[in-house]
Amino acid sequence: MNATRPHRVVVVGGGILGASAAAHLARRGMAVTLVTSGDLADGASGRSLSWLNSSGERSEAYHRLRLLGIDRYRTWAARHPDSADHLRFDGAIKWARPGSSLQPTFARERSRGYDAIWVPRNRIAEHAPDVRPGAVAEEGAIVNPGEGWVDLPPLVAELVAEAVAGGARLVARTAVRAVATDAGVVVGVRLADGAAIPADHVVLAAGAATPALLATVGVALPEATVPSCIVHTAPLAERVRMVMNTPRVAVRPLPDGGLALDSGWAARTVRRSEDGTWTVPAETVTGLLDEASRVLARTERLRARRVAAGPKPIPADGDPVVGAVPVVPGLSVLFTHSGATLGLILGELLAEEIDTGAASPVLERFRIDRFDGSAAAGPAADDDAWTPVVPA
Repeated sequence: MNATRPHRVVVVGGGILGASAAAHLARRGMAVTLVTSGDLADGASGRSLSWLNSSGERSEAYHRLRLLGIDRYRTWAARHPDSADHLRFDGAIKWARPGSSLQPTFARERSRGYDAIWVPRNRIAEHAPDVRPGAVAEEGAIVNPGEGWVDLPPLVAELVAEAVAGGARLVARTAVRAVATDAGVVVGVRLADGAAIPADHVVLAAGAATPALLATVGVALPEATVPSCIVHTAPLAERVRMVMNTPRVAVRPLPDGGLALDSGWAARTVRRSEDGTWTVPAETVTGLLDEASRVLARTERLRARRVAAGPKPIPADGDPVVGAVPVVPGLSVLFTHSGATLGLILGELLAEEIDTGAASPVLERFRIDRFDGSAAAGPAADDDAWTPVVPA
């Protein structure tokens, strides 16, 4: 039994990480208050490609964590059959850009036992009928039958509804300005209007705002956060099933039959103005629509229905930052680029740590104290200051 088990927990952040943490903490009988500065899933979770995968290059520990994340989604899908419209495992396909090869990626995936099939270009239609074979690299493509996608806003709503049914309180459209401490120990959070919410434990899962909130208690979280953008199309006459990760555009289905589109080159065109608003150039939107049209087997014209942009939270070394902040008793953090794939498992493991007081071996490689200087000299001069890093 954990003698220091907290009773009142404040979770800051209304995206997938905050919602998952709140739901799992409520399941464990804690008095949870979930605070979000806007509406649920209106930040990074609302503009995520949300491809559920452990594809590509990463450490063995990170790979295993992502596999656990996918496992929890399969469990959720089995227990929530009504989620079938926004949580699917219909596979994914990827191929290399000109001058590159995915053969080493395929060899690495198979060496780990990852579900991967090498498909020659002349057999693409058998495995990926939504893809135009001529768009695929001459060497062929990798199909990962076990991968999938999730649309996060409905899942976040389900998790928060579960948390509230378990006694949690939702405080929306309320900004948290700082973590409150007494003698270095967490006692709650301070809101932008000067009010306070008392707590025995605080979980920071506020996406791009997390480093600034950590700075209010003198903790530095190195980040490589960049702008991102997503384009949602109007529904297509015939549904696309698979996720496509192609050299110029990533494509995943939407629950209504439309498509979500993004790409690294598109994100690099996003700009933030002095008033905090984000702009995606019209030519970027047109470019994403054109690139998607080139890889789809059908000739239907794609039309943009929604365009969104904002920061994409990324730790400095690319790996998740999860768990207790050692220098501030009563404080935990969830900060990762892989919020979609890891959302359910990270909320589960963090809630278990807070409840039991025992550190999860699964998370050993992902603690904040792996960074030198994670305990800064003091709080930031301006708790609200934050400037995204724009890649060259």
